[in-house]
Amino acid sequence: MKIKHAMILAAGLGKRMQPITSKLPKPLLQIGGKTLIDRTIDLMTDFGVEELTVNVHHLADKVIEFIKKKKIHIKINISDERKLLLDTGGGIFKGTEPFNENPFIVINPDTIWNNGYLDELNKLEKIFFKESKSSLLLVKKDNSFDTSFKGDFNLSDNLVSRDLENEFIFTGAQILNRKIFQSVNKKIFSMNAIWDVLIQKRNLIGIESHQKFYHINTKHTYDQILKLKSID
Repeated sequence: MKIKHAMILAAGLGKRMQPITSKLPKPLLQIGGKTLIDRTIDLMTDFGVEELTVNVHHLADKVIEFIKKKKIHIKINISDERKLLLDTGGGIFKGTEPFNENPFIVINPDTIWNNGYLDELNKLEKIFFKESKSSLLLVKKDNSFDTSFKGDFNLSDNLVSRDLENEFIFTGAQILNRKIFQSVNKKIFSMNAIWDVLIQKRNLIGIESHQKFYHINTKHTYDQILKLKSID
């Protein structure tokens, strides 16, 4: 089986990137001559996605205009959160409605994606279908360019857990099915709440990424990455 649907989370406020993001939404920042959202869309296209949702909020018109101008041969839906920002879980729940019962990738453009991730996404897809469980792509803290990350999860025999000390960072890529939202009865909620329930039920799995992890979370990190000769 092949996953044909994906969602890009592009509705963040970019507060830690000020003053850059006061006029330019974070997904349109450039690294190596390509915007963050360009890199994300290209990776999803190369992976084989045929339908894509992008949610928008901060400076939404600029993101929408950019996407409309991009020459791409897949269907793109815009999930508009300008009137109400839904947080990560609520945004995914709303934005993936057109996918019905089809599984999908959710991907965060804050990570600097490149085709080096394709093989790992294929492995993530394989384990998702094999285990029929929500799946995360994780990376060890030691492999992160930004050393300030405290860690989100632990990983043992592909089973994801959360402990007092966590050695793995969430890369921003996950494979889900809308069934995980069956018990949700509110519009605004974080994916952390969903992950916690899945972990409790031993229904959250993952694989380790071996790519060098570059993630744009602050202006300082962005400035430091811009100084690098190459990251691809």
